[in-house]
Parts: sequence; C-alpha cells; structure tokens
Amino acid sequence: MKSRRVHITGASGAGVTTLGRALADALAMPHHDTDDYFWQPTSPPYQHVREKADRLRLMQEMFLGRTEWVLSGSLDGWGDPLIPHFDLVVFLQTAQTFRLNRLRDREATRFGADAVAPGGWRHREMEDFIEWASRYDAGDHTIRSLQKHQTWLAALRCPVLRLDGARPLPDLVKEVTAAITPAK
Repeated sequence: MKSRRVHITGASGAGVTTLGRALADALAMPHHDTDDYFWQPTSPPYQHVREKADRLRLMQEMFLGRTEWVLSGSLDGWGDPLIPHFDLVVFLQTAQTFRLNRLRDREATRFGADAVAPGGWRHREMEDFIEWASRYDAGDHTIRSLQKHQTWLAALRCPVLRLDGARPLPDLVKEVTAAITPAK
C-alpha cells in the first residue's frame, strides 16, 4: 500500500489547521497538529514549550510509523527529522490582512470576545500574538517567516503544492486530495 503522509504548513492564520482537519476528515485519515506537540498542555494554552526531543518522541509514538496521516502546522527547523516521512507538503499562503483578521476572530472564539477586547484578561497576549504574526511576510530567516518557509520548501525532495489559503475550503480539500490520491 502506498503511503499518504501529508504535511500542511504556512503562516499563522493561513488556514493550515482548518485544511488539515478537513482533509483528514475527507480522506478518513488521522489528523495531528504541531501545536499539540510543540506546546505542553496548559490552561490557558500556549504557555510552556515542550522540549524538542519530547516532541519528536511523541510524534514517533503517535503517528510517524503509520502509512496515512495529515500533519498541520509549522515545524520551523525543530521537525526536520520528519521530512523523510512526507509524501506531499502543502504550503498555504494567505494575504496578511486576511490572516490577521482570521487570527483575531479565532482568538475571540477561543477565549471570548470580552477577554480579547481592550481591558480583557487576554487582550495583551492577543495583541502580542497579532504583532508577531504580522512580521511573517517581511521577516528574515531569524524568525518564522515567508522567507524561512520558502527556503525550507525549496530543499524538500517530496512534491510541494502551493495554494492560496483564502480559497474556499472544499476547493482546497479537493485539490490536495487529487494530489495525494493515486489515479485509478
């Protein structure tokens, strides 16, 4: 049986996790997200980074040896040992304004509109996150950036499918499915 191991990556807010979940559902494959391995479980989330060796060990235990899976998120240098497992990498690029609006909406949904509004308990963290995400398009190799992603993608040996993350989700799922499903 041919493997179908798909990694979906891009900037925060590009639609990477959303596409990963939808693709996994459409193909009846397990979905994993790098945030679940990068961050230790905390409440609120995203407070403590898990050690690199622990991330990689958990990924090996959970899914790397299987023939089918979807992994969404950024590996940003720490996940290079996973590269030989990829059959396809999907890179979502989405306009900055669109991405930042998605991120604001996501934060309001996740934590509550009052929490992220000025004076809310999560407002400062959200603004810091948005500011960090806004540096993606113009950033250099020293941060998670378009330039860093482009360099990483260029070195891959597997096929890379580049898509606009603002397109309708069903269209993206259809295109990725066609790329990973063998012709009959």
